[in-house]
Amino acid sequence: MVYHSEDTFKGLGELELYYQSWFPEGQLRGILVIVHGLGAHSSRFGNIIDQLIPQQYAIYAFDMRGNGSSPGQRGHINSWAEFREDLRAFIKLIEIQQPGCPIFIMGQSLGAVVVLDYILHYPNEASTLKGAIALAPALGVGVSKFRLLLGQLLSRIWPQFSLSTGLDLSSASRDQKILAAYAQDPLRHTLGTARLATEYLATVDWIYTHATEWQLPLLILHGEADKVALPQGGERFYELASAKDKLRIVYPGAYHELHNDINYKEVVADLQNWLDCHGD
Repeated sequence: MVYHSEDTFKGLGELELYYQSWFPEGQLRGILVIVHGLGAHSSRFGNIIDQLIPQQYAIYAFDMRGNGSSPGQRGHINSWAEFREDLRAFIKLIEIQQPGCPIFIMGQSLGAVVVLDYILHYPNEASTLKGAIALAPALGVGVSKFRLLLGQLLSRIWPQFSLSTGLDLSSASRDQKILAAYAQDPLRHTLGTARLATEYLATVDWIYTHATEWQLPLLILHGEADKVALPQGGERFYELASAKDKLRIVYPGAYHELHNDINYKEVVADLQNWLDCHGD
């Protein structure tokens, strides 16, 4: 039996953000908080939910502002602090709802950048977490240099200027059924604004600058053939992170959305095994 609920919480500036949770029957072993990537939403993680719920893990996931069922211009932020503080508020909400329960946090693609940035900005708060998972972290992206340059030029004069990211849908997964479902997904978008581009680039630089301060148990999972979030970015962060408890797994031939690729069973099994080893 899976108990599913939907609600909203207040992010930065009192913005009402949509979130979902999934609970098993009985006592919890832990909670996994999921932060999705750009253009995605909280309903895209079914394979992970199906794996972890029977193992007595609960899942919390929210739609970031400008994505999914949450309000805001698609793919736009005024500053990265909006993403950071929204996640901070979400974790505080979970801690209030489930006091004392072990909490893990996982970010996928752009969501991994949000997670890494949050933990490095708030190390004392984050020290209560049991660990962090970066799933295909977007620390080096396959967006064209022209689009990134255009974003930088326009960010000051027209920050809300919106442009397609230009990322190829087929680079998400090797499963054609998954690609067909993505193409029909009304909540999915492929937009990013000029301000998002400059805030993203500045945040990645900041993360690398502070990576040596990382202390939390860390798992990085990446597809070797990922053309969206280049594996070299996650590798660089992994090498810089000073935590003794860290693990990076690269899957040969795998694409960007590891949790929805043809080898997803291997990926979610590795995820569960890591959670099991790091719980109380």
